[in-house]
Amino acid sequence: MSTAPFSHMDLRCPLFIPGNRRDMLAKAGRYSASAYIPDIEDSVPLANKAEARAITAEALPCLNELGKAVVPRVNSLLTGLTMDDLEAVVGPHIVAISIGKVKNSDDIAVVDGMLSELEGDRGIDVGSIGILPWLETASGIVNAYAISCASDRVRWVAFGAEDFSADMGISRAVDIAESDTGSVTEYGEASLLYARSAVAVAARAAEVQALDTPYVKFRDPDGLRSEAGLARRLGYGGKFAIHPDQIGMINEIFSPTDAEIERARRVIAAARAAELEGRGSVSLDGEMVDAPVVARARNVLARAGFN
Repeated sequence: MSTAPFSHMDLRCPLFIPGNRRDMLAKAGRYSASAYIPDIEDSVPLANKAEARAITAEALPCLNELGKAVVPRVNSLLTGLTMDDLEAVVGPHIVAISIGKVKNSDDIAVVDGMLSELEGDRGIDVGSIGILPWLETASGIVNAYAISCASDRVRWVAFGAEDFSADMGISRAVDIAESDTGSVTEYGEASLLYARSAVAVAARAAEVQALDTPYVKFRDPDGLRSEAGLARRLGYGGKFAIHPDQIGMINEIFSPTDAEIERARRVIAAARAAELEGRGSVSLDGEMVDAPVVARARNVLARAGFN
């Protein structure tokens, strides 16, 4: 997969791979992730950043040949390392770059300019590489819609719970052993609910895909199922995986079931029959089917890959 139009690319389950782990990058083809995220940011110690750039750059052609989107995550503008990272990864083998701790639309403009300069120097169509920003600070959440609309390169946004919690000076449930303090059974961690919802709503308003934060307890499938299900109910289109064992469940949660697809088809059929009879609504299984119900059914079919 060479650099290609990215406006409708579904990154339902991207897999993080530490950018300084040549062995793990070489195994990426074993896993059915929707995209590969070679990470030069949080999974790499500061002393190993240069090594990670070199290893990641070396791995990009092979990752590209696997036929999945390749989206390296670079260090945030706050670190002063962004341009060095971009110089290492920008080229024909990536679809986009991911960048953390984006605080406002000005940050996107800076990254957009860096990419344009490198694309021009390297003979790549200017604007062809996307940006996947992480909204993981208080400023990022407040400016979520402006960030999502800041550039045509932005076609996805990610909510980062770990850095958001650190920025807010709060603990996460995973930090407190054997405690449900600060949680709401149906809606996950109360301290994250507003921010998580704000990102999903902003993404929808900007017509970009929202991707939920990784679930860090990678040996807890029940917890992953619960958190991924919450994210889907809030409007997220996918979730990051940090371990290959998480991929199957994330793909399952964010894909419509056979029952949902069948129900959606029946709704569409009932609505079409009602329309032919000059009615705007119809009853199906004891439920009124009108325009919003039909729209939700079409959303289900779209997620399942049906036009």
